[in-house]
Amino acid sequence: MITIDPKDIKIPALHALLLAAVAPRPISFASTIDKEGNVNLSPFSFFNVYSSNPPIMVFSSNRSGKTGETKDTYKNIKEVPEVVINIVSYDIVQQASLASVAYPKGVNEFIKAGLTMLPSENVKPPRVAESPVQFECKVNDIIELGDQGGAGNLFICEILKMHIADHVMTEDGKIDPLKMDQVGRCGDNFYVRLTKDTLFEIVKPVATIGIGVDAIPSHIRNSKYLTGNDLGMLGNVVTLPTEAEIDAFCKAASQQSLLQLSTAQRHEAAHQLLQKEEIHNAWCLLLAPENNQ
Repeated sequence: MITIDPKDIKIPALHALLLAAVAPRPISFASTIDKEGNVNLSPFSFFNVYSSNPPIMVFSSNRSGKTGETKDTYKNIKEVPEVVINIVSYDIVQQASLASVAYPKGVNEFIKAGLTMLPSENVKPPRVAESPVQFECKVNDIIELGDQGGAGNLFICEILKMHIADHVMTEDGKIDPLKMDQVGRCGDNFYVRLTKDTLFEIVKPVATIGIGVDAIPSHIRNSKYLTGNDLGMLGNVVTLPTEAEIDAFCKAASQQSLLQLSTAQRHEAAHQLLQKEEIHNAWCLLLAPENNQ
């Protein structure tokens, strides 16, 4: 493993490593306005949501690594402490990238990127009409992390109003991640797209307390055929299968072939069951007595 002290490498190299390691990152497509009414639109991937009550989002506009200058977004928010954070879908990712060009101050990136300005209701900066979700925000604070090139400026944004496109909503009032078709930023020139092939689901263990990996019998926990993800799934059960449940598993005709396997083969078979999220069956197979083979 390579160990790096941030003070020992140049800022551009450190910046590249940070962006490649912490990925994918959501994109804040931020529209701002100066006191003279000039609009700016720019994407920032140092961004996330940090609070629900109050509803707070934070994004950072870093100083130029070459000149140390702050960006127009920073200058605009200092004059008019408001911003619209627009979410980037795949349909507009190329336009969002184009808007990141360092155009001179006063140039409207909405026009350069071919996007539509939609009037906001609570703030002065316009929304991106093509964005599936738009957040009108007031900027409560700016935290300046330094005055040298690469230093971030954190904008603490309180959401005043949300706008969500009808086509991304489910019937029960949730946002469908597949309909959002969202993109995230990775290192270098890479992005990631949220699709059916990349999306997967893990039920949050908020209503139950799993037994934990440490409670898994050592001959299973130390298996070379089971992955860390396998152990995480096994450790997320509330209780181990009972003897009656294991006995019922062993007597089921559909499981007879599995019970003829060697210990190593059982572990491999359990791994396959876990891939299909058949956690109970995987546990029963792993705990089934050897004399049932």
